Amino acid sequence: MSIKQITIPPDFMLGAAASAWQTEGWSGKKPGQDSWIDLWYKNDRHVWHNGYGPAVATDFINRFREDVALMKQAGLAHYRTSINWSRFLTDYENATVDEEYAAYYDALFDEMHRQGIEPMICLEHYELPGVLLETYGGWASKHVVELFVRYAEKVFERFHGKVTRWFTFNEPIVVQTRVYLDALRRPYEQNTSTWMQWNHHKVLATAKVVKLFREKGYDGSVGCILNPEVTYPRSRAPHDVRAAEMYDLFYNRVFLDPLVHGRYPQALFTLLAQHQVQWEYTADELALIADNTVDELGINLYYPHRVKAPSRAWHLETPFHPAYSYEPFE
Repeated sequence: MSIKQITIPPDFMLGAAASAWQTEGWSGKKPGQDSWIDLWYKNDRHVWHNGYGPAVATDFINRFREDVALMKQAGLAHYRTSINWSRFLTDYENATVDEEYAAYYDALFDEMHRQGIEPMICLEHYELPGVLLETYGGWASKHVVELFVRYAEKVFERFHGKVTRWFTFNEPIVVQTRVYLDALRRPYEQNTSTWMQWNHHKVLATAKVVKLFREKGYDGSVGCILNPEVTYPRSRAPHDVRAAEMYDLFYNRVFLDPLVHGRYPQALFTLLAQHQVQWEYTADELALIADNTVDELGINLYYPHRVKAPSRAWHLETPFHPAYSYEPFE
């Protein structure tokens, strides 16, 4: 069997990505440090494949040195993971750092640099502290936005000398879509207004963190990682094209436009108002978003989405959902 060798260009960034909750496990976790993911796992373990979940994961928190060595062996030059917000602090209101957990990250970053691997760090990869969901409704609350900024400030203070590539969120649309649009995950509530409020507050939190990072004068960049779905209409007929535009608006542009261009699409305001989807925002918040766009954008590209115009009328008793404007087709 012949082997074909491909030379990787010197400016090509070969790396891998994971997250804290998907790899670390619960070793050393203290009472009250459950994330939203942890609570979902504890309450609905039966929906996880064979019951496997974040409790053990790959035990990276204890095995990171051998895993970083494997990264080096594989030729990786970059590794993206997250810091688990729910574990980095012991007091979310006062941003009290868990020194034991922070020391683990000091050791991880030191080991990565020793092996010639650059860390790229995300501040939230579905790791919203569970108590903030239960107490404030999670990202529906502006107070949670401020708590996230305090958390980010502590992270930057601690690690700005070891990390220069930062991201606020990984796939910020996912949790609220599964929870508040599709009602498939805990707490299983269909509420499009809450979905949009979560979207807006994550955009706002990103702008606030970008502003903080720049005001502190840290070296490096702050971005956000999205999972856009390239959207195709079934045909070139106007009704199918319109369906694709609507899917793109609600699932892609709702984050892409404000993060990159500093503003939401006008069509989003119009349609949400038309369907009486109430969400809170202020002119000052929109101005802050406009002035603090991201330095870079991460893209997790999994698959396209194909849609067509709806083939039936929307049931009047069904709450508004973006699917009002499209149907999937294969």
